[in-house]
Amino acid sequence: MADQIPLYPVRSAAAAAANRKRAAYYSAAGPRPGADRHSRYQLEDESAHLDEMPLMMSEEGFENEESDYHTLPRARIMQRKRGLEWFVCDGWKFLCTSCCGWLINICRRKKELKARTVWLGCPEKCEEKHPRNSIKNQKYNVFTFIPGVLYEQFKFFLNLYFLVISCSQFVPALKIGYLYTYWAPLGFVLAVTMTREAIDEFRRFQRDKEVNSQLYSKLTVRGKVQVKSSDIQVGDLIIVEKNQRIPSDMVFLRTSEKAGSCFIRTDQLDGETDWKLKVAVSCTQQLPALGDLFSISAYVYAQKPQMDIHSFEGTFTREDSDPPIHESLSIENTLWASTIVASGTVIGVVIYTGKETRSVMNTSNPKNKVGLLDLELNRLTKALFLALVALSIVMVTLQGFVGPWYRNLFRFLLLFSYIIPISLRVNLDMGKAVYGWMMMKDENIPGTVVRTSTIPEELGRLVYLLTDKTGTLTQNEMIFKRLHLGTVSYGADTMDEIQSHVRDSYSQMQSQAGGNNTGSTPLRKAQSSAPKVRKSVSSRIHEAVKAIVLCHNVTPVYESRAGVTEETEFAEADQDFSDENRTYQASSPDEVALVQWTESVGLTLVSRDLTSMQLKTPSGQVLSFCILQLFPFTSESKRMGVIVRDESTAEITFYMKGADVAMSPIVQYNDWLEEECGNMAREGLRTLVVAKKALTEEQYQDFEPMQSSSVESTHSTYTCAHRRLPLCPQSRYTQAKLSMHDRSLKVAAVVESLEREMELLCLTGVEDQLQADVRPTLEMLRNAGIKIWMLTGDKLETATCIAKSSHLVSRTQDIHIFRQVTSRGEAHLELNAFRRKHDCALVISGDSLEVCLKYYEHEFVELACQCPAVVCCRCSPTQKARIVTLLQQHTGRRTCAIGDGGNDVSMIQAADCGIGIEGKEGKQASLAADFSITQFRHIGRLLMVHGRNSYKRSAALGQFVMHRGLIISTMQAVFSSVFYFASVPLYQGFLMVGYATIYTMFPVFSLVLDQDVKPEMAMLYPELYKDLTKGRSLSFKTFLIWVLISIYQGGILMYGALVLFESEFVHVVAISFTALILTELLMVALTVRTWHWLMVVAEFLSLGCYVSSLAFLNEYFDVAFITTVTFLWKVSAITVVSCLPLYVLKYLRRKLSPPSYCKLAS
Repeated sequence: MADQIPLYPVRSAAAAAANRKRAAYYSAAGPRPGADRHSRYQLEDESAHLDEMPLMMSEEGFENEESDYHTLPRARIMQRKRGLEWFVCDGWKFLCTSCCGWLINICRRKKELKARTVWLGCPEKCEEKHPRNSIKNQKYNVFTFIPGVLYEQFKFFLNLYFLVISCSQFVPALKIGYLYTYWAPLGFVLAVTMTREAIDEFRRFQRDKEVNSQLYSKLTVRGKVQVKSSDIQVGDLIIVEKNQRIPSDMVFLRTSEKAGSCFIRTDQLDGETDWKLKVAVSCTQQLPALGDLFSISAYVYAQKPQMDIHSFEGTFTREDSDPPIHESLSIENTLWASTIVASGTVIGVVIYTGKETRSVMNTSNPKNKVGLLDLELNRLTKALFLALVALSIVMVTLQGFVGPWYRNLFRFLLLFSYIIPISLRVNLDMGKAVYGWMMMKDENIPGTVVRTSTIPEELGRLVYLLTDKTGTLTQNEMIFKRLHLGTVSYGADTMDEIQSHVRDSYSQMQSQAGGNNTGSTPLRKAQSSAPKVRKSVSSRIHEAVKAIVLCHNVTPVYESRAGVTEETEFAEADQDFSDENRTYQASSPDEVALVQWTESVGLTLVSRDLTSMQLKTPSGQVLSFCILQLFPFTSESKRMGVIVRDESTAEITFYMKGADVAMSPIVQYNDWLEEECGNMAREGLRTLVVAKKALTEEQYQDFEPMQSSSVESTHSTYTCAHRRLPLCPQSRYTQAKLSMHDRSLKVAAVVESLEREMELLCLTGVEDQLQADVRPTLEMLRNAGIKIWMLTGDKLETATCIAKSSHLVSRTQDIHIFRQVTSRGEAHLELNAFRRKHDCALVISGDSLEVCLKYYEHEFVELACQCPAVVCCRCSPTQKARIVTLLQQHTGRRTCAIGDGGNDVSMIQAADCGIGIEGKEGKQASLAADFSITQFRHIGRLLMVHGRNSYKRSAALGQFVMHRGLIISTMQAVFSSVFYFASVPLYQGFLMVGYATIYTMFPVFSLVLDQDVKPEMAMLYPELYKDLTKGRSLSFKTFLIWVLISIYQGGILMYGALVLFESEFVHVVAISFTALILTELLMVALTVRTWHWLMVVAEFLSLGCYVSSLAFLNEYFDVAFITTVTFLWKVSAITVVSCLPLYVLKYLRRKLSPPSYCKLAS
């Protein structure tokens, strides 16, 4: 019924007309691209009744052409921003940037990327010039450093204002003070900024130089030569040793491994620590010697460079054979740059270099991050500037525009320039440095490094946290936890029973084989054809363990002994096959965990190549199996299978394992599988269903009619690459694998003939160990009002399982798995289905996400933001960065990205605040991040304590520094208005410099030690963090309160001094300035919430500095007057009147309306 309810019920004739518009829009959207597209959309729209279930949030989209539809959300945002306000705030900057970008694009047109033909070992035959193979992460060069840094500083209004004011002092008619009072603070800020940028730039240069200078062996006609990574060209034959980084994108030609394949580690590319199996081109792997690569005439045709790291299409052609040999190349024949060779030595031909490699294309350029607090202060500065201009115009107006009024106007602007204090930037920058130092010295989060010291306040304003999965939330270490046979379940404490059952069954089989060697095979055949009887628990366990140890893609790896010479490089190395020397490698850690478990219960995988497997029983007997076919796991099928022949009995068995949703329709009827899968999933275990089917020779011949047991056939099917086309007819499965169109559908159709009525053997449960304290940390972040999105390159099932086990999705919440969509109509229907769900987490794949963002960007983001948690799986690095950017654009909230691999760098750099974890996947993420931590749980304290303190302190510090400027500007305004609007400064020379430095600097800066809540309280009540995201500590409301305080105090100080002075004007300066200093010291004490001993020292130090300096300020003060009792009581009276009412108001507010943290403390 729910599916038939329209999303927007028709309430009126106008709404019905709008629906007709929608129908017309959908039907008319297609003809432009092509007739087939029109018919497709028409069919989809008619079948799906899209006009009855409109998804659009408004009528606007249906009145536009489809070409305009993609830009609608951005257009709506821009329309709101248009107008005078937009131009004054950010429009001028946007227009300048657009013009500059347009000019740069004209000067540097991007070269069009094209497919290429690459001849082996002949770079000179390349038809086009390709980029250098150098890595460059620097933001500037020698010529652009100073202009670039100055632009980054002066693009902010605050700094630009200071520059104009400082430059005006070179004009004699406008000069009102000493040059150093203006240029010293500005020069200090610029010097600190340039020094910091220069150090960061030099470090980036050193890292780039280290990578670009790595030496590799290049194969030439004359032999091997050493070449730098940056000098590698397209067409070069490069030799990469074990544990060496692959310098560029290559096609895999040869390996020292006997099997013709090798493993690579891709953690710095896709974030997965599992080893990936790569297969060499069979034509070049079969050449007798390494030098024969130059004796053949061959080339690789490669598709144009693209960002997708999971796909590749190309061909290998050898021209000098008769007939020419053609092999189709896929992703499994490639070696991408920034991956690591994990086994053997590999030789590849370079096809992409430099910025055309997959890793560089998936890395975004770092941006200069600016904190939200800095932007807010920048806006307040603009408001102050408008007030400054207005005040100056009022003064000139009251003056009557007498004489050169425009000069007087500019002098008033300079006199009141302290409204925007130049020390604001100095204090804030020094405060940020202190916050960073405190984070790095915190013993509760050891190993924390602050790499970007300009945005510590961002840690206190976060609303969205986007996290990687592998290595960030999990340790990526799998442990076998549960085996369920339907009637009996085995856990960690009963594994010894399985071990005894396996040992007994194999010893019984061995004794039977020894007693009747000749009759064993007929006996088995008789048993298989006999009617089914209930098997014993022992035989069922034996079958389950045997299926687990055979159905996988795991390869045992043995470390080579030292002393293997170069001559035996391509021969089998002398290896130690002992149990202690064996490690397992596979593309999935789940499979490794399963094979390790079978070894622990007695059945060990000891050898594996492309065509066979050897197992060792508990008694030491070796069983051999021939691999006939292997069906690898795909995200579409959600299962993998293998057909093996037992060499001792010649039995053919088809084993299969996969996700319960994929296996349930395949296995025979049972009443326990669904229930037990649910139970294990609730425990956070990753489940796999294991099944088998015995095949007769006739059944298998029907599937593989030609060369079913030949090495060449199994080699081609195992590697899943498109091998050389033999002259004989091919099997249905091989033909489907070689198809270039709808390959996955054809393969599935062929394999489906075998996947019927399979015998269910067991259900396994594997646990992916989470990082320490992940669950309480995620719960803390959720309670703090932070929405958590998990972006991972891993499979959907794995991501969903981790989301449950880590409590990213609570047990009471439903999960909506967004099905695969490929067209606009499908996306429309699925989004409508998702809108009906409430309070459920969303799980979506990268492919479906792309389709939704293409057609329904605004609607999708709006729906996703309402979810308590979102999981995006199969995400590429650029997709992760794009999701971050979308959240920033559509919500306007602050985002944080956290990860530990090279594939997370783009996401970390795109976020407002990037956090890197130093882990197993290297330091690439932590080096690119703004903050680096060692464990995920440290993010709780980093945000709740340091983020809170940094934001609160900077807000208080910024507003107090502005108050310090406003109060003296108010006094100047009162003074000028009393003395006939004269543009004469009240305080000159050292008094102004001392006021902003030694007299008030230490107490004001000591506010960086203030805290409103103790760290323990902030960690115990993360709900306090929600208030920070509202930005109430620094807003126009708090700013106006400080403005009123400044006007009140400035007026009292100046009028009080004018009323109480008796004879000489110099007494006015002495009384008002001394009262001003005391007022500032008392206001600091009023602002402080938690006293620190350094604050007390700063107060008395500043007071002592002022009192001691009075003896040296003869030109400003009358020393005889300031030592009298009259001076003391006048200063005290004015100070009390200016401060006492504020203390009373603060006390009353605390009593009548205390803040939330005060209630908790009490």
